[in-house]
Amino acid sequence: MSHPEVGERLSSIKHVVLVLSGKGGVGKSSCTVQLALSLAQQGHKVGVLDIDLCGPSIPRMLGLEGQQIHQASAGWVPVFADSTKRLACMSIGFLLPSKDSSVVWRGPKKNAMIKQFLADVYWGDLDYLLIDTPPGTSDEHLAAIEYLQEWNPDGAIVVTTPQAVALSDVKKEINFCEKVGLPVLGLIENMSGFVCPHCADCINVFSTGGGEGLANHMDIPFLGRAPIDPNLVLLLEQEDKTLVPDANNPDAEKERTDSIVETYQRCELSKIFAKITTHLEKALDTKE
Repeated sequence: MSHPEVGERLSSIKHVVLVLSGKGGVGKSSCTVQLALSLAQQGHKVGVLDIDLCGPSIPRMLGLEGQQIHQASAGWVPVFADSTKRLACMSIGFLLPSKDSSVVWRGPKKNAMIKQFLADVYWGDLDYLLIDTPPGTSDEHLAAIEYLQEWNPDGAIVVTTPQAVALSDVKKEINFCEKVGLPVLGLIENMSGFVCPHCADCINVFSTGGGEGLANHMDIPFLGRAPIDPNLVLLLEQEDKTLVPDANNPDAEKERTDSIVETYQRCELSKIFAKITTHLEKALDTKE
């Protein structure tokens, strides 16, 4: 079935990439956010579409909780995370009456919502649209693939942790991609160690290397590994209250007002994800 309204929206987007995980709790959404922030820091225009309808966490991670979307003649206008409008977000979280509201929908209503997101959101010109999906393989994944497949999305990034149970679920996710004809652009091994906030040493809490080994075994690109960094949690979970000198009053300080794109540069993980996005761009170039 053709969906020309979706194709019309995608026509101004260079790359459409889904972010998948075989199971919950592997940090898929935080990886999506960090990929978006890294790409925006490199000067790309990036959109993040959150189709995890029952657990929309992207607005909170981007510091956009409580924001409202607006209707324009061209469609829904996404919420921007920075003043330069390099990073935009759309999520059902912006449509709920409160952050504690639950979404109790059956498959058909979820599918209709995903189609509306893809057909009605006016992103403008984007270099990347990252689609954050729920864990596993569910109605949301099948709906997104159905609406996107005619317009050839670039592929999927799969996120895992190093443990065997997560790697087993990732194999199923990769198998799902093969069945629906969605190219796997690469794999990220998340939570690959823990960065001590006191000494900066990295401790392998969940072991390390399992994701890279799986990627090599299944002949898919390995994009990189990222440790757990408590500083990232502080950045994403609470507003930045860092005090900086007040230019208008040399004897006073004021709260820093940087956007999250700028604030993320002070996180050590930004260097790691800068390399991961470089590998992603290479994977996209190879695909083309």
